[in-house]
Amino acid sequence: MIWLVYSLRLIDLIVNRGISTGTFLYLTLLSLPNLLDIIVPIALFTVVMFVYSKLITDREIAVMRAAGVSQLGLAYPAFLLTGAVVAFSYFLNLWLVPESYRNFKDMQWDIRFKYSHVLLQEGRFNHVGKGIVVYVRERSQDGQLLGILMHDNRNEEHPYTMMASRGAMVETDQGAQVVMFDGNRQEISPDSGQLSLLYFDRSVVKLPQPQGHSGIRHREARERTVSELFDVENDTNLDPKNFGKFRVEGHKRLLAPVRAAGYTLIGLGCILSGVASRRTQWRRILISIFVLLGLLGSAVGLENHVAKNQDWVPLLYLHAILPIIVGLFILVKPSRYRPPAEAPLNTASATGA
Repeated sequence: MIWLVYSLRLIDLIVNRGISTGTFLYLTLLSLPNLLDIIVPIALFTVVMFVYSKLITDREIAVMRAAGVSQLGLAYPAFLLTGAVVAFSYFLNLWLVPESYRNFKDMQWDIRFKYSHVLLQEGRFNHVGKGIVVYVRERSQDGQLLGILMHDNRNEEHPYTMMASRGAMVETDQGAQVVMFDGNRQEISPDSGQLSLLYFDRSVVKLPQPQGHSGIRHREARERTVSELFDVENDTNLDPKNFGKFRVEGHKRLLAPVRAAGYTLIGLGCILSGVASRRTQWRRILISIFVLLGLLGSAVGLENHVAKNQDWVPLLYLHAILPIIVGLFILVKPSRYRPPAEAPLNTASATGA
């Protein structure tokens, strides 16, 4: 669902830039690892809480405790799953997320600011720049444009229209250009109102750069590897005011899997502490959810604070490790659960017998 909502933000590339459905799906797939990094820790917490809540409801936890299974024994399957998720999360944060997000941003940049990626739709008037409209009757498989009509209104005092039998849109070092063959240029004189017609064998029209295009794309923090995030001083294109933000992103990459383990251990500690009762498990579940929300919110606030003051970096690691310590302490402390005592032997009955 989150992936679907996120993909809706790319709809403008289909509407305004005319990209194909395959390209759109590829872009959304490239953004998926970035979403998994956010979803996986919460999904792990939710799965663990659901499974153990189901075990409590079915009295299976009570049976296992009565059979002598310890708290750590009950939590052992969750430990295995958490270890696998932590390993996968490190794979996400250290390699897959920066690699996929960098490819996503590169492709998005090319689509928005390079005309070679613009798909001129056949039989439609395509706005390819401010004051420029291009109509194409047909687009061949090799990329040629057949039956071209282009109207240039960038100079409102001297607009002109060009028609050509064939042509192509190309990307050069000087910018995007439309090359047309076997055509004519029509222009009406604003003074006399007479039509001037110029025939040509070959003509080149340079297109303006899209709005917001500066020629240089600065890579975001999510696109960089951990080593690059901790070595931002060598990036001359980066504002020194943003050094803290990039370093915090590096610490966040290292701590995100640890936080996922902390969320799970806090949930386990809440739901396995005390007597396994269906009457009290919802209260423990709600407590663990509120603790999770508090950890998530405090993590965001702490990251923003550390980005402005690097002296508080140790707090990031304390914030990630402390839930693990607290969760393990709750699990290993002596349980309040006591198996039911055996009924004492009735001595009077035994004597009478």
